[in-house]
Amino acid sequence: MRISIVIPVYKEEAKVSGDIKAAARFFSTNGFEGQIVVVDDGSSDGTCEAAEAQREALPAGTVLCVIGNEQHRGKGHAIRTGVSRTTGEYVMFADSGCCVPYENMLRGLDMLKSGDCDIAHGSRKLEQTRIIRDQGLYRHVCSKLFHWFVILFMRVPAKLTDTQCGFKVYKGDVARELYGECITDGFAFDVEIILRALREGYRIKEFAIEWSCDRDSRLSPGRSVWRILGELLAIRRALRG
Repeated sequence: MRISIVIPVYKEEAKVSGDIKAAARFFSTNGFEGQIVVVDDGSSDGTCEAAEAQREALPAGTVLCVIGNEQHRGKGHAIRTGVSRTTGEYVMFADSGCCVPYENMLRGLDMLKSGDCDIAHGSRKLEQTRIIRDQGLYRHVCSKLFHWFVILFMRVPAKLTDTQCGFKVYKGDVARELYGECITDGFAFDVEIILRALREGYRIKEFAIEWSCDRDSRLSPGRSVWRILGELLAIRRALRG
């Protein structure tokens, strides 16, 4: 079974080598053929170089693809770029920093392989989820407000408890179809992908994860709120057609 993991990065020189090592170890431990696609979203540090330095140490059966975007376009654009280069039967994306151990992916893969769903989302909100290091109160409040906003304003089903979790697994063809249609460059891309998936009749289910908050996040809710609102409005307009 061939699996593609897309890792979007921005100014992650200190983390990206650990991300690649963890993904390669997951493939090797479980006997998977693997493709790791790292997309550097216009970093000004040595992120690309740090990623490329891991190429020689990868085990047999694991392929590394490093893509360096010249401009900083946003997380949605980075993941869209990465998914377009995938070849796996299953495709996932994972945030940099290994906030969720890759072994958690097996739960999502089991759901896809059994035909239970077409897309499996990791969720930090399920009862069985284990929070190892939680986020602060400010981010908790912002997350809750965003959750209810996308339910009420964007009509995302309330049964999806954590639309923004950076640990999602797709059937490969489904991922390439949906991200090929996606227009959102920034952080609201998750909402667009969900709405497009539901419109196409794809089934989305969630699975419990182990999660540690990465305090070195590239998202600042206070500074990003107007951009995210603009993206959500653009998504609504695009999907009305």
